[in-house]
Amino acid sequence: MNSLTGEKLSQAVGLVQAAGCDVWLTFVRETSVSGDPVLDLILDGGLTWQSALMVAKTGEKIAIVGNYDADPLRASGDWDRIVPYVQGIGSPLLDELDRLVSPGGKIAVNFSENDVQSDGLGHGMFLVLQNYLKGSRFEGSLVSAEGILMPLRGVKSPSEVARMRGAIEETDRLFDEIGRFARIGVTELAVFEHVQKSIAERGLGYAWDSTADPIVNSGPHSMIGHGLPSASIALEPGHVFHIDLGVTKDGYSSDIQRCWYVSDGEEIPSDALEAIDAVNGAISAAADILKPGALGHEVDAAARSYLVGRGYPEYLHALGHQVGRTAHDGGAVLGPKWERYGGTPSIPIRAGEVYTLELGVIMASRGYLGLEEMVLVKDDGLEWLTDRQLTLPIVGYS
Repeated sequence: MNSLTGEKLSQAVGLVQAAGCDVWLTFVRETSVSGDPVLDLILDGGLTWQSALMVAKTGEKIAIVGNYDADPLRASGDWDRIVPYVQGIGSPLLDELDRLVSPGGKIAVNFSENDVQSDGLGHGMFLVLQNYLKGSRFEGSLVSAEGILMPLRGVKSPSEVARMRGAIEETDRLFDEIGRFARIGVTELAVFEHVQKSIAERGLGYAWDSTADPIVNSGPHSMIGHGLPSASIALEPGHVFHIDLGVTKDGYSSDIQRCWYVSDGEEIPSDALEAIDAVNGAISAAADILKPGALGHEVDAAARSYLVGRGYPEYLHALGHQVGRTAHDGGAVLGPKWERYGGTPSIPIRAGEVYTLELGVIMASRGYLGLEEMVLVKDDGLEWLTDRQLTLPIVGYS
């Protein structure tokens, strides 16, 4: 048994009960082609034929799978009942639902208008499932499972947090290497390739698309945001040198930003010192109110107000997001109530969730100065998982 999948399946039972549903159903096929995001939490390996993975409010965990997929699930020890089939899943699915779902009961399935990590049921499979239920007492019983999936993914167990600490430690080592490698005249692309070589040598993975991990910026002409490193932009005196880096280790991610001042011997100028102080002050303002029960837009507003009060324009993105199996791990967002974020900024924050606190300022003559920290929300506040960058180190000729 994989202890992590066992932990998450056990956690799911209480969430199904709290959601007022009889069953949570994950309905998939050919998972190597189109896998539901939740599978990495509840299943080792993949599935080929149409499969129904169910967690009932009674605590029972049932897997209806093609007969050739049954043995690995039995061996995992995670499932109380394995139901193999040959010709079709429809009849065994209805039989199990008839046993588990009370009259008028609800079946939670993986669709969501707000959360990408809760939206794993494709439209085609949704239609297939509806067709199986047509004419049965379960027709019209399907509801969104986002209220189950968001806390299942977001609220981390101690073993999940331990894995994230491991990813953060590896990222810190890479940042130390970057600080030694970077120097005046080195291009953004050279830094990018150096980091990717180190990631490969250490057997780590990428927390987002490897074509832009790490994000490397130096100076005012660099691509801001999710840009690509340039072979023609090199570190020059007066630049702010900025890195956004995330790796995966043991299946869990980091997402951290750090920056340096590029100098040929001059002291760090006052505008750069003021900028990093303002960015850190905004992060601290958000951290002061980040606790269970707070709403994401309230946390974002604290940082945004502080930064604007220091005379800087507001940042054009959310303050933070959850991190876990991936860098952007869904669920509640620490962001403003903009259309693009849907309802996620109004979801109450839970203890056990891990968030980034990230923002920066664009300095017209120096480039982007941004920081990103990772924090664990606890019952009594938060824990900094990263060692905060409070000062601006220097890179130069050597």
